[in-house]
Amino acid sequence: MSVYTLIDQAELEGFLQNYAVGDLVGFQGISAGIENTNYFVTTTNGRYVLTIFEQLDADELPYFLDLMAFLAEHEVPSAHPVADRHGHYLRLLRDKPAALVERLEGASVERPNVSQCQALGNALGRLHAVGHQFEGRRKNPRGPHWWHVTADRLHEHLNADERGLLDAELAHQDAHRHDALNVGVIHADLFRDNALFVGDELTGIIDFYYACNDVLIYDLAVTVNDWCSNEDGSLDEVRLAAMLDSYTAQRPLSEAERAAWSIMLRAAALRFWLSRLEDKYFPKEGELTHIKDPEVFRRILQLRIDSAQANHGFIQTR
Repeated sequence: MSVYTLIDQAELEGFLQNYAVGDLVGFQGISAGIENTNYFVTTTNGRYVLTIFEQLDADELPYFLDLMAFLAEHEVPSAHPVADRHGHYLRLLRDKPAALVERLEGASVERPNVSQCQALGNALGRLHAVGHQFEGRRKNPRGPHWWHVTADRLHEHLNADERGLLDAELAHQDAHRHDALNVGVIHADLFRDNALFVGDELTGIIDFYYACNDVLIYDLAVTVNDWCSNEDGSLDEVRLAAMLDSYTAQRPLSEAERAAWSIMLRAAALRFWLSRLEDKYFPKEGELTHIKDPEVFRRILQLRIDSAQANHGFIQTR
């Protein structure tokens, strides 16, 4: 969530006339994240987040906005999009697709505690449990095909050790098919900055713009790698157990999913190592941007490989 498209007060006031949200009081760009332009917007009727989509096409966006509405209406804490006066969630601003979404209370957490991991695991399990009712379908744009394309693009920028690790992990992932694993709607980017808390209460999951239909346990692995990792990238067993226990209370895992756990942790680490490398070597231009350190996920990937070799990588719960 960076600011690539600058807007002025008059433009925003004109945009808001299409909604029954009152008059503009103030707005401010949001610098966290890296994909879209986002503003906090305050009106006489409430507080909202305005997203201007920088990469996604208008025909892709109904999937995300309809999914957000679906989840908010099915007891998954998330922000509901605001419909305009014609019942549409999507409009144009500066000739780019844009949407207004309810702003949730709370803030993201930098160092999640056990209770917060438990709350998030419960919500993610609920999302996966009810997601099969959602009729939209979208392939994962950052799945294995993207891994290979991006790796080829990055190869010349990496040192020998990085290339060796990347090539070996791609080969390992290619050797393991996941046809037996449950597939459904996933968030695909549920990092700490994409969940809001008031104390230990989860008030909402946000930023669904990587959501797609893919392997459910992969989504859990993406979340665990961020929420349950220590500073050195190793997994905190207490936070991990809390998240897994609460998740499986909502959606029990199959034996195939348990057996594939270490592969999914590695896949999740690989995906975000690649995306951070891409942002480092091929940065997007923006007024306010935040590029995250790829070394974090290189280290996590190596640790997950070492852990899998040591204990065969079966998922453990208390």
